[in-house]
Amino acid sequence: MTRNLLNKSRIKYLAVAILVIIAVGGIALYARSQPTPTPTIQPTPTLNGKITVSGAFALYPLVIEWSQQFQKLNPGVTIDVSAGGAGKGMTDTLSGLSDLGMISREITPTEIQNGAYYIAVTRNAVVATVNKDNPVLNDILTKGLTRQTLYNIYIAENVTTWGQVVGRSDVTAKINVYTRSDSSGAADSFVKYLGNKSQSALLGVGVNADPGLAQAVIADKLGIGFNNIAYAFDPDTKQQLQGLTIIPIDVNENGQVDTNENFYSTRTTLGNAIADGLYPKGAVPNLYLVTKNSFTSLTKAFVKWVLTDGQKYVEPAGFVPLTPDAFNDQIRKLDGTT
Repeated sequence: MTRNLLNKSRIKYLAVAILVIIAVGGIALYARSQPTPTPTIQPTPTLNGKITVSGAFALYPLVIEWSQQFQKLNPGVTIDVSAGGAGKGMTDTLSGLSDLGMISREITPTEIQNGAYYIAVTRNAVVATVNKDNPVLNDILTKGLTRQTLYNIYIAENVTTWGQVVGRSDVTAKINVYTRSDSSGAADSFVKYLGNKSQSALLGVGVNADPGLAQAVIADKLGIGFNNIAYAFDPDTKQQLQGLTIIPIDVNENGQVDTNENFYSTRTTLGNAIADGLYPKGAVPNLYLVTKNSFTSLTKAFVKWVLTDGQKYVEPAGFVPLTPDAFNDQIRKLDGTT
């Protein structure tokens, strides 16, 4: 009797144990059959807002490209860009009319005292130009012009005929000199390269804006002018602008354009020469984006992108990248580590 009860108890406990094992196994099997929960991922904060930019014609084409690309990456951002000269860009920025100014010359101590905070974003070059039908064009392309000759035309005014330019007494055609009428980085860089400090020292008929100055020379076979390289070359073909010829600089002043001075045929060859240090450094200014006092979170994000991913658009647009040292300096300055 006792043995039977004991056997029944064992069977009862065994059955309970089996049921427990089945239940646990079922729970485990069910758990394995369910999809693994996906962890919640917080979205990256989206940039929103508007940036207004004004200033230098020199930087305008590249900033347009940068703004279009940045807006594609950040649909919540709107960037309005207008050109009006470096002087206008600085005035607009310091007065609060623009968030950023495009500046194609060095920033003055007075502007810094008034709150100008600036970051170099690329380099450019200023080139002297003549009409393609200039009466001594072949001589110019063979001999080039020295900096002193350009000084004598634009500042000293003691070279007034195209014959004097190339040493030919049989050519008496007068030089028609054109300069910028607006406050411009191109004029500032050009006059400093020639050895003076003020745009007002440049003689000639004043013409507004880079495109206007190029067109004035194209329309006058006796004209001479100067342009930022973005306006001296066709943006599509990268050839010299139709009707315009860039004056080669006789850097070593030996009376001829040497092989290592002959790099003006395309925007690419000139850009490479500038990068290699073959073009006069005094005519290769840094180009800046300027704000008042400090960048906002939005403008800082844009300028940081310009200095990093945005640099891939510099050379295709006909501009010259910053040197590695200058680039590192600007990144540290933007991040506030200098």
